[in-house]
Amino acid sequence: MIAPPLHLLHCQPGRAPLAPAELAAGLRQLPQWQRSGAWLERRFEFANFDLTMAFVNAVAAIAGAQDHHPEMQVRWGDCRLRWQTHSVGGLTLNDLICCAKVDLLAPPRP
Repeated sequence: MIAPPLHLLHCQPGRAPLAPAELAAGLRQLPQWQRSGAWLERRFEFANFDLTMAFVNAVAAIAGAQDHHPEMQVRWGDCRLRWQTHSVGGLTLNDLICCAKVDLLAPPRP
């Protein structure tokens, strides 16, 4: 059975941590995200503060709708996101889903 793309899925409470093979398969769909220990991270760059804040607000809307919230570091012209499922102290399918949904917001890379 072929699974739908990650961005079409919805977060669910109580998900189990991903097995290494599951995480590797998910990360193949998210090539711009980096694993850093028990986190997934990505930095997004913008031409100005207004675009940065528009992105941050859109991420907040996704996080609210999914009931799964990232850590954010926001500065003029960039935003760094980090996802982890705190209840398991690691990565679950919910983290991959949110990364995929946020990727749809990202500006094109030069």
